[in-house]
Amino acid sequence: MNPPSLNSSTASVAAAPKFVSTGGLPQVGVLGLGIIGSIWARHYAAAGVLAGTWNRSPQPDAPAWLDTPEAVAAAAGIVHIVVADPAAVRALLARIMPVLGPGKIVVQSSTIDPASSEEFRVSVAASGARYMEAPFTGSKPAAERREIVFYLGGDAALIATLEPILALISGTRLCIGDNRQAATLKLAMNLNIAVQMQGLAEARTLAAAAGIGDDVFYGALAKNVSYSGLVKLKEPKLRAGDFAPQFSVKHLHKDLRLAAAAAGCTELPAMDAARQQLKIAESRGLGNSDFSVMITLLNGA
Repeated sequence: MNPPSLNSSTASVAAAPKFVSTGGLPQVGVLGLGIIGSIWARHYAAAGVLAGTWNRSPQPDAPAWLDTPEAVAAAAGIVHIVVADPAAVRALLARIMPVLGPGKIVVQSSTIDPASSEEFRVSVAASGARYMEAPFTGSKPAAERREIVFYLGGDAALIATLEPILALISGTRLCIGDNRQAATLKLAMNLNIAVQMQGLAEARTLAAAAGIGDDVFYGALAKNVSYSGLVKLKEPKLRAGDFAPQFSVKHLHKDLRLAAAAAGCTELPAMDAARQQLKIAESRGLGNSDFSVMITLLNGA
């Protein structure tokens, strides 16, 4: 089944990038081959639109691997960036800027703050290329199933141009507003996830202390108004004590640091509590674990 399309009936579709695949779609280069970027690269390759991939830690076995980000950006009409933080995006843009220009599009999917997003938009626009802020929600399983949800911030015509490409790797594309609003919404969503995870961990710990087993606890929770997609995703991991990363502690901690620094985030006590738990987890060497590992911090575990 093809993913649903955005309603872009009022948008005029911009000119296609110069570099196109044999199927007529723009060629895409992926910069950043972490948990999500590596999956997207495989999806793009399967669709026949992958121009190149690159990662700071070399992965020469990756599909369409090229030795430099400059080579990827030169080969692609669309440069899709998914790296760790604003500093990593800034460093990549500094390298590829000389090969950007009219006809090129930068799709920025790293979780960053709104001020950095605007800095990057202005910088890319100065080169003659176009910029789309495209943070997303959905961890490794969603990426594998092409169920990622994108939060798109930018020009409606550019969103329409990108629709057939982003539909190859996602289930839903939401038009959020401008680039800064898209970046902010992503931070808000991750704040909600972090606070929900802390609540789930504490609730399970409280029930376990009373001798209530997993089947009873999760069976009751499934009939409770607080049951959520997060519970559904993390229940198997918590039952098994499996903290292999779907979304790592270090990345969620980084996202909450960015949220705390964003305008208007002066008094958010639940976020402060979640940040403290994530900080403790990192200090205990759990930064690369799934953030559901927060449950192990309770009761001296």
